[in-house]
Amino acid sequence: MTPSPSQQSQATWAVRLQFFVAGALFATWGVHVPTVKLHYALGEQALAIAMLAAGVGAVGTLTQAGRIVGRHGPRRATIVSGVLCVLSVGALLVSSHYAALLVLMVVFGIGMSLFDVSINAAASDLERLSGRSLMSGFHGMFSLGGMAGAALGSALLARQVEPNTHLLGMALGSLIAIVAAGAVMLRTVVGASDDGPRFALPRGVLALLGILAALGLIAEGAMYDWSVLYMTQELHSEPGFAALAYASFSAAMAAARFGGDWVRERVSPPLLMSSSAALAAVSMAAVLWIAHPVAALVGFALVGLGFANVVPVLFSTAAKFDPNPAHGIAVVASLGYLGMMAGPPLIGIIAEYSSLTAGLVSVVVFAAILAVAAPRVLSPSR
Repeated sequence: MTPSPSQQSQATWAVRLQFFVAGALFATWGVHVPTVKLHYALGEQALAIAMLAAGVGAVGTLTQAGRIVGRHGPRRATIVSGVLCVLSVGALLVSSHYAALLVLMVVFGIGMSLFDVSINAAASDLERLSGRSLMSGFHGMFSLGGMAGAALGSALLARQVEPNTHLLGMALGSLIAIVAAGAVMLRTVVGASDDGPRFALPRGVLALLGILAALGLIAEGAMYDWSVLYMTQELHSEPGFAALAYASFSAAMAAARFGGDWVRERVSPPLLMSSSAALAAVSMAAVLWIAHPVAALVGFALVGLGFANVVPVLFSTAAKFDPNPAHGIAVVASLGYLGMMAGPPLIGIIAEYSSLTAGLVSVVVFAAILAVAAPRVLSPSR
């Protein structure tokens, strides 16, 4: 039974809220990377391993995410995975044992990856029902959530509010929002059966799209996990000001994504992807060369502008290559998240043996590769 226009409208806003919460939770983690580093007395390499633990949980879950969402539907998968995200973020500073942090990061990776596929599948379903481009706008809400979460974290740090108070409050607020929005989402099942192989390596066009996603998300993950620490450690900024690094990046991404559907109707995907990635590469190179806090905030905003429509374009494209949109999204996301979760630890290892500035050069390199490769993969003749 096709949902009524009123039900579709309500569900659209519910999914937008879920994207917003996802962004806010990511930002909360990003803002508190220095806090976690200090709380657990970690070096860059130990912190990188903790981030890698999240990547292991994420990538392992993504091998089954399409199947899970296809069987249970985006609504139910969103609520369950959202609760996992909330619990892991709220408990980040409850213990002082490194092993506990590793467990929490695995749970965070599991929850966030399934949450991401679930809400993207719901977004794809709404795109199909409405007949309009909506994906960039949904991802704009993710960036808006990231901006709001980072701005809140910055304000609370400046007022010396206890980090644990912030994390627990954020967890409670997010839990309420996830459950309330979940109640309004469409009660649909994507349509995949429970038959077929449980896991298959990405192949063909989906594999190429996944590689592009990995290139973009390596750099995006670096901004989430290392931009604040770069400001405090390399540029010696105050914690409250440093937290604005994440906010500037997310704000620019949000602005570009809210206009992304309009742009996508007028600019071809190959041109949009290549020019955007080139902007990100040049901007990140400028940030590292100038090495000034204000220039860094401006540069991070331009990097956010450059990477804004990478994931919306790739996920929307992937959803059209499989009868179960969640499967197409999960296949691309599995490689994308591998980049997003494995890239930041790689940067941490480089930082351990050289400097964080040297580690962040990788963002320039991967963005440049994306700029060159995207036109070949997204060419209409393929």
